[in-house]
Amino acid sequence: MNAPVQRPPAARTTCPYCGVGCGVLARPNENGGAIIIGDPDHPANLGRLCSKGFALDETLGLNGRLLHPMLRQADGTHARADWDAALTTVADGFGRTIERDGPGAIAFYLSGQLLTEDYYVANKLAKGFLGSANVDTNSRLCMASTVAGHRRAFGEDVVPGCYEDLDQADLIVLVGSNAAWCHPVLFQRMVRNRRERGAKLVVIDPRRTVTADDADLFLAIAPGTDTALFSGLLSYLAGAGTLDRSYIEAHTTDFDAALARASEIALDLAATAAATGLDEGTVARFFDLFRATPRAVTCFSQGVNQSAQGTDKVNAIVNCHLATGRIGKPGMGPFSLTGQPNAMGGREVGGLANQLAAHMGFAPDDVDRVRRFWDAPRMAEREGLKAVQMFEAIERGEIKALWVMATNPALSLPRAAAMQAALRKLDLFVVSDNVLSNDTIAASPHVLLPATAWGEKDGTVTNSERCISRQRAFLPPPGEARPDWRIVADVAARMGFAEAFAFRTAGDVFREHAALSAFENDGARAFDLGALASLSDAEFDAFAPTQWPAPANHSATSERLFANGGFSTPDRKARFIAPEHPALRQAVTAKFPLRLNTGRLRDQWHSMTRTGASPRLAAHRPEPFVEIHPLDAKQHGLAHNGFARVRTQHGECVLKVVTCAGQQRGSIFVPIHWSAENASAARVGDLVAPDTDPFSGQPEAKATPAAVAPVAFAYRGFALSREPLSWPVDVWWARVAMPDASGCLIATNDVPMTWHDRAPALFSDAVLTEYIDRAHGIYRVAAFTDGRLAGALFLGPAATPPQWSDLRSMTGGAGIAESGPAICACFNVGVSAIRDALTSRKAASVDDIGTALRAGTKCGTCLPELRSILHDHAHAH
Repeated sequence: MNAPVQRPPAARTTCPYCGVGCGVLARPNENGGAIIIGDPDHPANLGRLCSKGFALDETLGLNGRLLHPMLRQADGTHARADWDAALTTVADGFGRTIERDGPGAIAFYLSGQLLTEDYYVANKLAKGFLGSANVDTNSRLCMASTVAGHRRAFGEDVVPGCYEDLDQADLIVLVGSNAAWCHPVLFQRMVRNRRERGAKLVVIDPRRTVTADDADLFLAIAPGTDTALFSGLLSYLAGAGTLDRSYIEAHTTDFDAALARASEIALDLAATAAATGLDEGTVARFFDLFRATPRAVTCFSQGVNQSAQGTDKVNAIVNCHLATGRIGKPGMGPFSLTGQPNAMGGREVGGLANQLAAHMGFAPDDVDRVRRFWDAPRMAEREGLKAVQMFEAIERGEIKALWVMATNPALSLPRAAAMQAALRKLDLFVVSDNVLSNDTIAASPHVLLPATAWGEKDGTVTNSERCISRQRAFLPPPGEARPDWRIVADVAARMGFAEAFAFRTAGDVFREHAALSAFENDGARAFDLGALASLSDAEFDAFAPTQWPAPANHSATSERLFANGGFSTPDRKARFIAPEHPALRQAVTAKFPLRLNTGRLRDQWHSMTRTGASPRLAAHRPEPFVEIHPLDAKQHGLAHNGFARVRTQHGECVLKVVTCAGQQRGSIFVPIHWSAENASAARVGDLVAPDTDPFSGQPEAKATPAAVAPVAFAYRGFALSREPLSWPVDVWWARVAMPDASGCLIATNDVPMTWHDRAPALFSDAVLTEYIDRAHGIYRVAAFTDGRLAGALFLGPAATPPQWSDLRSMTGGAGIAESGPAICACFNVGVSAIRDALTSRKAASVDDIGTALRAGTKCGTCLPELRSILHDHAHAH
């Protein structure tokens, strides 16, 4: 009898996507991948995952991975090198730059995708041993305004709430947050509270998203007017006698100045309505709800943060909670929904240019404290350059050496094309990443260093509710990949700092990080991990999710922060902040009459280096698009499903047109995910203005003046191939993940006979079988290598383009089902199938749809869209 197969145990780890920090159970399989399910014991998600989390198993392949160190050659190409040569190049290059130009000429650009240990070691090297505070992170682009707002109000970057507040609140206010798509596990928690406890849900957003479809009240606020709305609320609460005077007097300062400024901005309902573009009745309903509902949580995200007045927006929200004492108590408080899996961890270790480690700043006492703890020989003593300013300094030639880790600034920064060009000016350009190619690597770094990816990394992350969780490795590092913290430590050793960077494991780094948080703290800072500073290796390996603070005088604490004051200020009192009058940085003009808003999609993440590998996730919104109100589309000559050129003074994109009544007049929306790697002209960073918040340095990614114009393509179609195809410059294309193939959606003005001439170069060394219908404008070609289908290209008139399922006529196979855009990624259920079930009366509710099609019965991420489709169907019949 054969012995039973021994299955490896499941690793308890944490999802690598948004800041919810969902626990994951990953069990490696025999194919080098893993079976992924939610961890029922993790407090962040209790076993739930969103569509992206459930598709993680499709993203673990090694296609496109950077597996070995590489050095740039004289001809601009990269050649494989050994680790010693690569690390020596980095160390010598930084050393020469500092000796010649000083430490201000070097910079590090980090990422919320890094683990806390990676972040810590990079910050220690740059700020303590190289003397440069030019260390910033892509979190500057998403959560820096929250950091600045917390520090102004609380004296420290502390999120006072926890996820349980979302279960216990009687009113949940979502501001600038499409939580149904961007934080779906938390949003389902909110909806469940609404359904089971009767909590009210208010959504405040210029754009009506699926999140608003589940709301009791939707406020379609004018772009950039959040401060006016919450200033009006503060004025209203004062007039209605809802202030908690005892809390204000005992635990805060500067209230009178904040109230006076709020009254200047929006004295009453009428003034608030006028300032925000809302009607008085809607404003009154919101204000009355907030006044009458003590258990209120205000959740805010990128719509608040990504603004040139983002910090003031945060403080206007915080002011309302401080003034009513609704902070630090069950079901109450301002709550920042973090964008990245470890944006919070990066903030804890000083991953921002205006911070030192352990929530310390650049005050002389803090600088001295960190210097003594690290025994640092060249301690940075003043703030460095924030992200946008850092890359502008590279553009001017002031920064000469840069190390980029785990991020793609040539995609995500404002003026992305200019930033990509600036990278080519560097004397030393180092990238450590797990991909072989992206828009940043296209700028030709001098050194490429292979880093481990999710599934191979070991360390910790901190989620939006201050809960520290372990990411554990369940796959071996491929090729010669190494952890980021190890790469940095190895460079440090070559620069003469081996003793200070003698970390053996991620646990060693974590213990030092925890010890620094407690060093000379004495309760001055809430961030204190003293109880974790002496974890053994075994205890670190078994570390369970833990919410900070965790001071050494007790092993853990469930004490809520700030309910009884105790803020991280010299007098332990919070500060009310008087915000500036709200005003967008740039006005629209006749040339640029629209406002460009950018953001995420439900099933994609950042530049799709991970989610772009999943066919399930690609089916939801496969093409880069611009969303516009139907009346604006008509005014500008655009048609739904056609194409538009979107321009700003900084660049342009060509995008599919989606008309949507939920899009506010005068504004357009473009997703952030497409890059030069996966689309011909869809990098939205090229369009975004570099205007930044004066306190946080965060760019205004939601309000760039823009113009749109129609673009006509006579033919549209698709291509499939075993390997990615290279397209002529006059072809519009967008890559789409397909099972065992590379897919592209394309549009062109070239007639069928042109493609007869182009096909041999497109499918080199293949035998071609063609079908050409000149009269109807149809071209089809199948490419065969050794009798095996290697690729296909189908083109037809733009009005009636071919579909994936048309491959059946060429291959005789089952093809790929066409049921419209996929709504349920878990079971690949499209919108057409759902509408057919409703029309045929096989389904009359969301539960019926689940029974008939299984849609919505696994991760639940699609439930808001199912409810929206059901609502539209009911009102159409």
